[in-house]
Amino acid sequence: MMRKTLRIGHSPDADDAFMFYALTEGRVRVDGYDIVHVMEDIESLNRRALCGELEVTAISAAAYPGVAERYRVMASGASMGRGYGPIVVSKAPAAPQDLSGRRIAIPGRHTTAFLLLRLRLADFQPVEVPFDRIPRAVLAGEVDAGLLIHEGQITYQALGLRNVLDLGEWWRQETRLPLPLGLDVVRRDLGEALGQRISVALRESIEYAFAHEGEALAYAMGYSRGITLETCRRFVRMYVNEYTMQMGEEGQQALKTLYEMAFQRGLIASQPPVDLI
Repeated sequence: MMRKTLRIGHSPDADDAFMFYALTEGRVRVDGYDIVHVMEDIESLNRRALCGELEVTAISAAAYPGVAERYRVMASGASMGRGYGPIVVSKAPAAPQDLSGRRIAIPGRHTTAFLLLRLRLADFQPVEVPFDRIPRAVLAGEVDAGLLIHEGQITYQALGLRNVLDLGEWWRQETRLPLPLGLDVVRRDLGEALGQRISVALRESIEYAFAHEGEALAYAMGYSRGITLETCRRFVRMYVNEYTMQMGEEGQQALKTLYEMAFQRGLIASQPPVDLI
């Protein structure tokens, strides 16, 4: 019988590499399908999702309202922080109020980090910069501050940058909920049965990585952009956690709260249902 192909989009970062390790290496399979991994930065994947291009993809939680008609959220695979998340950094010590009207480098207009910054700050000038170039842009004085995601959240101090605004801590104080940053979604036109199989396969891949942390981390180090093994382990454990295994009611409430806040501020046109599979 002819095999079919499933394209799975995810970012070339240590946490995604850890989650998808077992699927990449064939330790977990979706019977009857060959999996092609499409590895791009999260903002590129957000844009692909707007067109429904990939069957399965990682996206920013902030991007889901724009793709909810095409995709469902998988119950496994979410990236959520508990009291931590994107941060705004600058070269010199500053307070959040000092960011008013300033040029701030952002990793993309569809990212959750950008949505959170808009929820927190009423007035700033966003400047789109590839996420991995943001620290250099701040150091070079190309922008006044930078919004950091991925491992930059824990490596910025080594570059001499200062934490001006911790959006993960702000979210915790505001909501007492985990901070939903990334989701994995499956296209609706694949149907219920196949969607369920893919969702189960992703959960099994995450379970495998937890059970074989050493080999999964060794693979993830290939996408760690020069950080040490212990820093990689710390970063992976931040964003591959109990909510990644199963979003649960608290995770769903966090998503609903994010969309409610964004809708009330006029930052999204509608509040999508959190349609889990």
